[in-house]
Amino acid sequence: MATPQNTRLGILLMIATCAIFAAQDGITRHLGAAVNVYMVVMIRFWFFAAFVVAVSLRTPGGLSRAARTAHPVLQLIRGLLLIAEVCLMVIAFVRLGLIETHAVFICYPLLVAALSGPILGEQVGWRRWLAVLVGFIGVIIILDPGGGVFSASALIPFGSALMFAIYGLLTRYVARDDTPETSFFWTGIVGAVAITPLGLLHWVPMSAGDWGFMAVLCLTSVFGHWLLIRAYDLAEASAIQPFAYLQLPFVSILGLLFFGETLKINVVIGATIVAAAGLFTLWRQRLRERQAQDTAA
Repeated sequence: MATPQNTRLGILLMIATCAIFAAQDGITRHLGAAVNVYMVVMIRFWFFAAFVVAVSLRTPGGLSRAARTAHPVLQLIRGLLLIAEVCLMVIAFVRLGLIETHAVFICYPLLVAALSGPILGEQVGWRRWLAVLVGFIGVIIILDPGGGVFSASALIPFGSALMFAIYGLLTRYVARDDTPETSFFWTGIVGAVAITPLGLLHWVPMSAGDWGFMAVLCLTSVFGHWLLIRAYDLAEASAIQPFAYLQLPFVSILGLLFFGETLKINVVIGATIVAAAGLFTLWRQRLRERQAQDTAA
């Protein structure tokens, strides 16, 4: 049976998800600096892999059904893209801070819009291209290449956003033949296998306090994704997706209060432009979906 729709509860769950993900980013930033990026990501994906295996064992068909895919190469690429994206994101947290990293990363919906044509064969109209162009102007304002402080590190979150956009598009592509459970399984297993050699190579002792942070990070990761899935189950994606941009102000608060970061005016202006362009593309997508439904009716 389909889950009854409850848009208001879906929005509240999306806001809660953003708050949890922001807290995860704060913990990850701390652990990435206190320990190292690769070890932190490895332990997190070990937990992720164990979780997806446990879930697969409880479903009909077990592991064999979860691992069965019509697109093994693309599933492998998805897993590798995600683990590389996560590593880049954590490196950006440590080098740039939470605020500037997320200010750039929020351009990923625009990258999805721009790449949906060549990857999925979707038609990209001039309005969407205009929104992409405006969004990238916002990114340039954030990066401030003429301000005398631009560095290659500023491009790290952009690379992470590009990888995440491709990962999302490939997820939509394989969903034509594979179940969500299959994609979930491959994401966890491929990521854990890929990061383990690098993580073990950088293994260092962790304090009891940092192990506690690590445990919280792993548990909230599962809970946050459960909330996200539940939110999409209760409400249409187009209705709740705009609230995902609340993660930026949430991480900004953490950056200001706990990590001594500053809120630069160019970052505020640029992030506002990027978010506005992203919201416009979401609005256009929702409008097209409604028009398609009206035509079908």
